[in-house]
Amino acid sequence: MRALLSVSDKSGIVEFAKGLEELGFEIISTGGTYKKLSENGIKVIEIDEVTKFPECFEGRVKTLNPYVHGGILYKRGDASHVKEAKELNIEGIDLVCVNLYPFKATIERTDDFDEIIENIDIGGPTMVRSAAKNFNDVLIVTDSADYKKVLNALKSKEDTLEFRRDLMIKAYEHTAAYDSMIANYMNGRFNDGFGAKQFIVGSKVFDTRYGENPHQNGALYEFDNFYSSNFKSIKGEASFNNLTDINGAVKIATSFGDRDAVCIVKHGNPCGFALKDDLLTSYTEALKCDPVSAFGGVVAVNGVVDGELAKKMNEIFLEVVVAGGFTDEALEEFSKKKRLKLFSFNSNKLLRAGDKADFKHIDGGFVYQNADCICDNEVKNAKCVTKKEATKEQITDLEIAWKVAGLTKSNCVVYVKNGVMVAVGMGMTSRVDAAQCAIKKAKEMGLNIEGSSLASEAFFPFRDSVDAAAEAGVKAIIQPGGSIRDQEVIEAANEHDIAMYFTTVRHFLH
Repeated sequence: MRALLSVSDKSGIVEFAKGLEELGFEIISTGGTYKKLSENGIKVIEIDEVTKFPECFEGRVKTLNPYVHGGILYKRGDASHVKEAKELNIEGIDLVCVNLYPFKATIERTDDFDEIIENIDIGGPTMVRSAAKNFNDVLIVTDSADYKKVLNALKSKEDTLEFRRDLMIKAYEHTAAYDSMIANYMNGRFNDGFGAKQFIVGSKVFDTRYGENPHQNGALYEFDNFYSSNFKSIKGEASFNNLTDINGAVKIATSFGDRDAVCIVKHGNPCGFALKDDLLTSYTEALKCDPVSAFGGVVAVNGVVDGELAKKMNEIFLEVVVAGGFTDEALEEFSKKKRLKLFSFNSNKLLRAGDKADFKHIDGGFVYQNADCICDNEVKNAKCVTKKEATKEQITDLEIAWKVAGLTKSNCVVYVKNGVMVAVGMGMTSRVDAAQCAIKKAKEMGLNIEGSSLASEAFFPFRDSVDAAAEAGVKAIIQPGGSIRDQEVIEAANEHDIAMYFTTVRHFLH
């Protein structure tokens, strides 16, 4: 039996080679892997002894040779293949262990295109694909995490067809992800990220119990190990719907840096938000906006939950609390709630991946775009278009309202007073409906909107929303502007002695 080992990531390769040697495998290797194995006392055959041809063109051609690919690809159970291999003096290669040139690490480290090109692997993917195609006869290993599993299977004679098939699937996933990364990089460099093909590749973290509904399957996939490196289940299992709600809540709660923000989300939309001097106050104030909707909701806490905050949270039924962390006292308090799920980012604060792109499935395909960014300077640079200007406190509330509105389903309006969201209308077909719905809900909750600041994620097409806001006592408004009726809207704000600011940036969320 012969094994060909040629790896970029050499972690664990010496131990794997020793294990194969003990099982009677001859080891063939290339370049740096050959050197590593030789230095560690492993008897290893250099690749050019097999190919009968030296490496050439600065190592660009090493394994692209019929003695390599013939040895991998010929079918052991086919008499004509066996005969032809013998006639051509081709010996079988029964195991191929390959991982690929570090293209990702290279593009993260340098912009030198010549160096990037040289870190596109050619021989490696070809060997992987050859071995995977002939998985019935050849074991293909592409992940160092599988070394022990492969050795154990070989020792116990459990390298079954099903076992080999699983390795084959993993191998094609490996090369597909690699090629996708290269294509996406090239399109990003030369076509602004919008080439003829767009590849979206994620790695499975875990299966969810089901999808949005019990008759649907679901799973969480990640980019760049974000969830497997940061997201930890403290109590309970995250469902598909939990994950989408957590995403919405965390995006809002992390929009204010390290400050003690708390966001409550139900069915993907915020029903409570506050930014106060401590987490307990922030949660208490956030809950006032809509405690009915908060029942069974998801709470994102941008900090560490302590025992006092946990006790307050336990006063109602919450489905999920996600936080930077939890104290032992908090965990003891939360243990009283059997159905409550707890998730942590193990960093004392919530984390966001900061994805540069965004996409959405539509029937028959998907739409793809650059990720939206609600930047800190949008409020700072906003232009006052009315006679009256906002106070310093109102500017702070406008900033909060603006960021929350940009992360809330359109059409939406958000009312904030003293750092607390006091009303929100979202997902409406008209902006005035969103404004009026928010006011109605606030009145039902006994909340006083008088003196609040309002944000709309898109322009007001008519003055009616301003009139409704004025009737509710709003004192400052922020919106993108850009309507053909902007002047009419500005005049309405002046009539009501409301300060109005234009950001010139729209933040639709559909």
